[in-house]
Amino acid sequence: MQLQQLSDFCADYLRISDFKDYCPNGLQVEGVGEVKSIVSGVTASLDLIEAALDANADTILVHHGYFWKGESSVITGFKARRIRALIKNNLNLLAYHLPLDAHPVIGNNAQIANIMGWEVQGTFASVGVHDIVFHTTLASPITLDDLTSMIADKLNAKPLSLMAGDKPISRIAWCTGAAQSYIDQAADRGFDVFISGEVSENTFHYAKECGIHYIAAGHHATERYGVQALGRLIAEQFSVKHQFIDIPNPV
Repeated sequence: MQLQQLSDFCADYLRISDFKDYCPNGLQVEGVGEVKSIVSGVTASLDLIEAALDANADTILVHHGYFWKGESSVITGFKARRIRALIKNNLNLLAYHLPLDAHPVIGNNAQIANIMGWEVQGTFASVGVHDIVFHTTLASPITLDDLTSMIADKLNAKPLSLMAGDKPISRIAWCTGAAQSYIDQAADRGFDVFISGEVSENTFHYAKECGIHYIAAGHHATERYGVQALGRLIAEQFSVKHQFIDIPNPV
């Protein structure tokens, strides 16, 4: 398939124009015009670029790309090394951030629901046109320890759980990545637990004082799935090769 065809497909499917994001969504670094082999990964690190080269890929598809708001605009240091490797080897880089969190079918939050066996019953916390926090209600209450163990098993991660009393858990809200700040909205809506990837110092106090459990399941661990699903969809639709490469990250 042609690079422009790939870019147009992703832009339309993920509805990237609906989002006000912290980085550009879509083609970030242009390489070859014909796409034959895609490597997907969470972050466009130098390790992922080198792994893509070893796999003879011509295109890299990620959740975390480059050119974030607030970062220096100069291309030096590690940023220069990454971009130099892409350009030298004619590699395309496409990145999708919030659109790949919020998508109701292949997004990170939807994929977490699939993995955990949860029915998505609603969303909240708008980012432009779309909500980014998903929620469900369990048929039978469980303990925080049991939920933490389930997440550890399903995501192959080591979650950090913050207990707020001993109440059982029925109503669950979640948002992958660094979405710990949404705990206040989850608490206001009466959820028993909020799950995200990362945790801040004040999350502990907020959870305790507002009576809502919190689980930090890992930024990387919770965001491995949307980009895989997008890569698989592209491969099925356009008969191109796709391989997900997981660069380990404990955060």
